[in-house]
This record gives sequence, C-alpha cells and structure tokens, in this order.
Amino acid sequence: MDEFDIEVLADPDLEDPVLVEGLPGVGHVGKLAAEHLLEELDSELVRRVYSTHFPPQVSIDDRTAQLACAEFHAVTPEEGRDMLVLSGDHQAQDSEGHYGLTDAFLDVGEDFGVEEVFALGGVPTGELIEEYDVLGATTTDEFADTLEESGVVFREDEPAGGIVGVSGLLLGLGGRRDITAACLMGETSGYLVDPKSAQAVLEILQDVVGFDVDYESLEERADEMEEVVRKIQEMEQQNAPSPADEDLRYIG
Repeated sequence: MDEFDIEVLADPDLEDPVLVEGLPGVGHVGKLAAEHLLEELDSELVRRVYSTHFPPQVSIDDRTAQLACAEFHAVTPEEGRDMLVLSGDHQAQDSEGHYGLTDAFLDVGEDFGVEEVFALGGVPTGELIEEYDVLGATTTDEFADTLEESGVVFREDEPAGGIVGVSGLLLGLGGRRDITAACLMGETSGYLVDPKSAQAVLEILQDVVGFDVDYESLEERADEMEEVVRKIQEMEQQNAPSPADEDLRYIG
C-alpha cells in the first residue's frame, strides 16, 4: 500500500460544496458533529483515504474487518449548500502523517470543487460548563466577520498553543492553496465526550451553511452524559474527607 492511498467509490456532482471535517479530538466534539450530520442527512460514501500513518489496526463491523481509514461522504441537503463530510476514527500517529493526510484531504476537496473548509473540534476549559461558546479561527478577516455574525467568538491568543492536528493544518495548508478555511471549536471540559458542545458547533455551522437538521438524538446523548457526570460528582462527594480529616491534614 502507498503511504497515502485514496480509494474512489463514487463521483456525484456537488454544487458549490463546503468541506466539513470532524475527526477525533478534544471531547470528540468534531467527530460527534460530523457523525450527527451523516446520521440525520442523506449521504453517499465517495472516498476512503488510507495511510501507513494511521494506527496498524482494523475495525470490526459485524463479521467483517475494515482497515483504518478516513471517509468522505457527499451530503446534499434539501436546504443549504452541498457538503463533503470528512469523518473517521483516527488521526495520524506522527507529524509527517498529519501533513501528508491533510494534503490528501485537501486534494479530495479540490477534486469536488471545494473552496471553503470548516474544521470542527473542541477547546478544553478544564472544568464543567453550562454555557458553550464556540471559538473560531480563520484564514481571512472577511470570513471571520461572517462567522462573528453567526455567533462565533474570537479571543486573542486562544486557544493557547494554537490548533494541532488535521483541524489546524486544514487552515494552514488550505490557506497556502488559497482555500478559505475556518476552525469552529466548541468549549468543553476536555474530560468527557461532549454532545452539548458538538450541538453548539453544529448550530453555528447550520447558520452559516444553511442546512436543516434535527438535534433530538444528540440531545439524548447529552442527557446520558449529564447522568454520567452526576454519578461521578456523587462518587467524589462520598469519597470527600471528613472535617476531622481536613483539620488533621491542615495541621500536618
């Protein structure tokens, strides 16, 4: 197998499509968002991208094995622009792989006439939150203005340390190809899978791209995660030291 191998499965005609990336990351925010789009909207698998930089493993679906890969689905909603949705279970295991895979992803996007890219992800806060801001970064000031009108928050020097992985490189390498790109990052604790943050990101994307999607299943997953959080908090309270223990620890 080549270092980067693109398998062609279908070649539908897409009208003015945008590329939407949702690979695993903080809180699985981008992955959840991309998978929700594919669950709720009609889609067609059009490309698989294989690489020796993915983990050396296969996934098992029923009785069959599938080599680790990333997948592109063409989505043609009744409302809004067509989308090319990039999803998968893995990112590259090394820096060289991140660069090579991102170039391959952009090659696929250009094959379908993509001129705008949205990378979806999460930005960790380190604590549980109630209100979810969506932070943004873009390749042009004009695109930033458009996203601000839809509720995206731009904060100086955030996220700290920049944007790593495919999401960041889609902006960096996309900009070098004169492709307009943005990263939409939902705030998340960073501790748990976060459906609420994924919904916050999707609501921004929905406003910008114009599709119509139902959030009931994502909200149900959010309720399940809130129950998990409640149980964790209860366990922490049960294991909390007594006042006497706290006094002794203070004295010691």
